[in-house]
Amino acid sequence: MNENITVKEVITKKEFNNFFNFPYDLFRNDKKWVPQLLAGEKETFNPKKNPAFEHCKAKLFLAYKANKIVGRIAGIINDRANEIWSQKRIRFGWLDFIDYATVAEQLLKTVEDWGKQEGLTEIVGPMGFCNMDKTGMKIFGFEEDDPMSCYYNPEYYPKILEEIRYEKEVDTIQYLLPGSQSIPEKVLKINHLIKEKYKLKIVDGISKKEIMKRYGIKFFEALNKSYSGLFGFIPLTEKQIHYYIKQYFPFLDLKMMCFIVDENDDIAGFGVSMPSLTGALRKNKGKLFPFGWIHLLKALKNYDKIDLLLTGVTPEWQNKGIHSLYHAEMNSRYIALGVKTALSNPQLESNEAHRVWQKYNSTLAVRRRIYIKKLD
Repeated sequence: MNENITVKEVITKKEFNNFFNFPYDLFRNDKKWVPQLLAGEKETFNPKKNPAFEHCKAKLFLAYKANKIVGRIAGIINDRANEIWSQKRIRFGWLDFIDYATVAEQLLKTVEDWGKQEGLTEIVGPMGFCNMDKTGMKIFGFEEDDPMSCYYNPEYYPKILEEIRYEKEVDTIQYLLPGSQSIPEKVLKINHLIKEKYKLKIVDGISKKEIMKRYGIKFFEALNKSYSGLFGFIPLTEKQIHYYIKQYFPFLDLKMMCFIVDENDDIAGFGVSMPSLTGALRKNKGKLFPFGWIHLLKALKNYDKIDLLLTGVTPEWQNKGIHSLYHAEMNSRYIALGVKTALSNPQLESNEAHRVWQKYNSTLAVRRRIYIKKLD
C-alpha cells in the first residue's frame, strides 16, 4: 500500500526549487544538519553546465502526502560507468525523507521502476554522477560533524533502507586525527632518501595561478590513474576535468595542498585538504548572498579543524613510499598552522591506503555505506 503517498517527477521550475529546498524544512530543528551550497547543488543538475550529462541521464522526484512534500530522490543512469564496469545499474542520490518507511520505499520504487524500464538490473546508492559527487549513507559516527564533501543523514535513514531490503554493497571509513602530531625522525630520514633516490620534489613557492596552469590538468589525470580500479570509479572526461578545475581550484589553499612531482614535472602523488566549512554552511544556510560568503571566507582562514579531501599515488609510483612524503609534508604544515583536528576523506574499507591513518594517533570516526538491491 502507498498509504496516500504520491511520487511525482520534477518538471517545473518551482518543483525544481522545492526539491533543493526540502531539506531546509525537513532538518530545520536538526542541529547536526549541514546545508549544502544551493547554487552548486542546482548546477549539478543543469545539463548545460555539468558535462556529466554527456553520458548520464537524470530524473528528480518529490514525494507528497496530503499535498505536502515529505521526501525527495534523484535517479541517475551513468551509461559510461555501466559500460566500463560491465554492469546494468541505476543510481539513487539526494535521498531525503521523513521518518516514515513508506515514503522512502515509494521514492526508491519510482527510481527502481525507471531502471527496469531502461533494462537495468540493479540499483545502488547513494551515489552521484561521478566520483567527485557525494556518496554513501552514514551508518556509524553520527556524533561527528559531516564535511561539505559528504552527505548528511539522520540515524533512521539506514534503518529504513535495510527494512525495505536494501543491502550493503561497500562501506567507506573516515578517521579523526589530532592535526599537529609530531613526525618521527625515522620517517623524515626515510623520506629524504626516497626523494633523493627517485629525484622527487614537492611543489612549493609558486602562485595559485601558476599551480592551476602547470598542474591543474596533470592533477586530475593523476587522480584518474590513482583511483582506477577502485569501486565504481569512472575516469573524468576532458570536459569534466576543465569543469572541476574552474569549480574547485580558485577556492583551494596552497598551504593545504601537496603535489609531489618527478623529474619530468609530472605528479607522482598528491594530498589536498581544506579548512572545515561545516560551521560556515550552518551559518549561511547554504546561500552565498547577500552575506553568506563572509562566513565562508572566515572559515577558509580558520585552521582549527580541516578536512582531508583527496590523496593518491599514481600506479607507477605505488609501493615506493610516496604516500609517506605527502603525509609528512602536510603534517608539518598542519603543525605550523596550529591545526587541532583533521578528518580523513572517505576511503573504501578494502582499500589498503587507509591503513596509513592507523600509524598515527587516530580514531575510526565515521562509516558510510553504499546500498544495492536487485531489480526483480
